[in-house]
Amino acid sequence: MRLVPNWRAVLLYSWSVRLIGLAAVLSGIEGVLQLAGNFLGWPAGFFALASFATTAAAFVARLVAQRSLTRDAGQ
Repeated sequence: MRLVPNWRAVLLYSWSVRLIGLAAVLSGIEGVLQLAGNFLGWPAGFFALASFATTAAAFVARLVAQRSLTRDAGQ
């Protein structure tokens, strides 16, 4: 396995990585709320749906060219 030449820029600036991180946080929140009981009154499955939407957005963001990243790669 080889990393892309501008992996640091991708890690710091790509929307797909940011959205995947947000999806992970939302999944974690849902797990904690299920274990601790739903104290906030959010509808059941809200964070699961939000995590799904964020993951779908990350998929789309991964396919869209991002100028700041392509500039860093020298393209």
